[in-house]
Amino acid sequence: MRIFNLQKLIITIFMLGVGFLFLFPFFWMVSASLKPEIEVFNFPIQWLPSTWEFVSYNYSQVWIENPFLLYYRNSIIVTVATTITSVTVSCLAAYGFSKIKFKGRDFIFLILLAIYMVPHQATLVPQFIMFRYMNLYDTLTGLVILNSFSVLGTFLLRQAFLGVNNEYLESARMDGAGHFRIFLSIMLPLVRPVVATYAILRFIWTWNDYQNPFIFLRSEHLFTIQLGVQSFGDEFGKYYAIAMAGAVSAILPLLIVFIIGQKHVIAGISSGGVKG
Repeated sequence: MRIFNLQKLIITIFMLGVGFLFLFPFFWMVSASLKPEIEVFNFPIQWLPSTWEFVSYNYSQVWIENPFLLYYRNSIIVTVATTITSVTVSCLAAYGFSKIKFKGRDFIFLILLAIYMVPHQATLVPQFIMFRYMNLYDTLTGLVILNSFSVLGTFLLRQAFLGVNNEYLESARMDGAGHFRIFLSIMLPLVRPVVATYAILRFIWTWNDYQNPFIFLRSEHLFTIQLGVQSFGDEFGKYYAIAMAGAVSAILPLLIVFIIGQKHVIAGISSGGVKG
């Protein structure tokens, strides 16, 4: 028993050390955003500023002197619209591939998985040409469409739907329910943790997306938060305290979403890997 407790203590201390190493850059970023510029690179690290008057100055430079609110609005519009659309499309596709029998279903799903193996960078040129032709280039609508269809989301949700016993569907059909009623009233409630997991992951991926906005947006008033942080860093490249204040402001929604939904992520990943 003592040996077991000692091993558990050693593993716990080791994991705490690893966790601190991962969180160290985040702690430094928050600390730097609170300091005057002259204290940012002090060694040994001074975690708390000697004076707090620069806190308001750093963050006012981000929120008041720059169009950060505009970037936030664009990112919120794109991220929320993309998450809702992607979750809806992936849920419907997953239900079709798991619970509706039709000719060539498994073959089509294999093709879908094969598409996932193609690097996204390989499709950028044809996507760019198509969006220019369809007048979706340099629009937030085009950016939403780019991330609204996910093979990974379809696969994850399909695995969850396969874990639902078909007897539920058969009982619902005997009561006269159609596919739409079965999907909304039976399937979605049973796989809610997985749906919530994918929604959280899609929100994070879309919010952090830099490549697509960089390629498909040119108008500054349409920039998302990632492009805004980049331009903000270019403008204040030598002022690390202000740049770190911008970085902290950019990740706040991600922290809030993850803290609220972390239990769904754990439950969703666990149940999403089970195939019935």
